[in-house]
Amino acid sequence: MIDKEQYLINSLSSKYIGDDAAVVGDTLYSMDAFFEDVHFKREWMSMAQIGRKAMLVNFSDAIAMNAQPKYALVTVSLPSDLTHEEIDALIQSMQNIATQFDCEIIGGDTIGGEKLHLSITIISKSKYPLLRTGLQEGDLLAYTGVLGESKRDLEALLYGEKIASSSRFYEPTLRASFIAKSREYLSAGMDISDGLYCDTNKLLDINKYGFELLSDIDDSIGLSGEEYEMLVSFSEDNLEAVENVAKETNTVLTVFAKVLKNEERFRCDSHHF
Repeated sequence: MIDKEQYLINSLSSKYIGDDAAVVGDTLYSMDAFFEDVHFKREWMSMAQIGRKAMLVNFSDAIAMNAQPKYALVTVSLPSDLTHEEIDALIQSMQNIATQFDCEIIGGDTIGGEKLHLSITIISKSKYPLLRTGLQEGDLLAYTGVLGESKRDLEALLYGEKIASSSRFYEPTLRASFIAKSREYLSAGMDISDGLYCDTNKLLDINKYGFELLSDIDDSIGLSGEEYEMLVSFSEDNLEAVENVAKETNTVLTVFAKVLKNEERFRCDSHHF
């Protein structure tokens, strides 16, 4: 059964929908929400951690498409119990991450609300965007980084346990250098926000292909959402070149499947509703 998020997306008819960002000429537009009690709980994170992650998950869409974030618009719902010091910490952390990515926060909106909700629009530029379309039969599928930490640490937080301040759940690692340097060798790609299983299915669905698994994947890896690592595809002829870029950028790269003409799909557990 199709989940409600995908049902809503499928109800829209714009030709620009389908990638991590909408590509209009050389400009890319993307937006993600970061809502209290949906994506985080305030007792889990400091204001600085909330601000940083809110910006990083939004920049992830641009980075995944080989784009440079230029401008950000930020809407914040502010609960009445937030202090001025907490607001300062939230905004300063967002400004710091924006500066780190050479992006300027140029406006947005603020409203009062019962919970801390953030919605951020990123405007980016790219001369050579990496799209989800472009997959070819025989391509290899690979992911960056070490997956599973985000799901593991989320479960720990739900059980009232503490996690390391360096946890990927708090602060994901974006692969800007790897994508920029390997772009010429890649046929398709996207960031891993809903888990490797679900996002691989999305990539296969849009290109109307299936896959053959080349190595076993544990569910703790395949079902770990909010990783914000990269899922990429490339020809076997480009394997060595992509692996060289991975070494050059200190990026762990795992090849896990080959693209075939079949209807194979992973089990996908919805992260929504």
